[in-house]
Amino acid sequence: MIGPSSSHTAGPVAIGQAANKLFGGVPKKVTVHYYGSFAQTHRGHGTDYALAAGLQGFAADDPRVPRAPMIAKDNGVDIRFVEEEGESPIGHPNTAILDMSNGDKKVQVSGCSIGGGAIEIRDIVLDGSEIKPSGPLPIVIYLYKEEKHENGIPVTTEMEKVAPFSRKQVIRAKDEDIYVYDVKNYMRDETVKALKDKFGSIICL
Repeated sequence: MIGPSSSHTAGPVAIGQAANKLFGGVPKKVTVHYYGSFAQTHRGHGTDYALAAGLQGFAADDPRVPRAPMIAKDNGVDIRFVEEEGESPIGHPNTAILDMSNGDKKVQVSGCSIGGGAIEIRDIVLDGSEIKPSGPLPIVIYLYKEEKHENGIPVTTEMEKVAPFSRKQVIRAKDEDIYVYDVKNYMRDETVKALKDKFGSIICL
């Protein structure tokens, strides 16, 4: 990782990476709302450049991490940081809430760094619908207008074969259904590939 802190640097990279996946790429405008210790120490601990790096898809050990805000600016990405007062809306001292947009597309991600570079995404607003993951990653989010895949087999049945899950949420959005699966085990790269091959438009966190 690029330091100085696993909680305040490596963790925010992971929050930014999750936000990048949920947005479907790099947003053009981002406002980051900090709470708790993030609000107090983000500049000195590299939290700002870490989030900017993750938003652009950089890994935690990428040498470009410290220069990420400058790289974002050069690429036309507007990232702003706001130090909020009061308690974290998601109940953790290391909280960053990212409001991302690109034209009419808007996504909000609320994440916290829980130590050692690990994170939790505790609230997501996607396509105008709120998603509340039940706990630690990994989760799979599947966007579809019907519950059946092209071959007529229910999505949940196929999902159980590829990545067994402990809980499923179904959120009825305006133009689609959002299926959220809390996966039981760490997902290997080949598992993620298998899911994308089967379902297409999914987000794996």
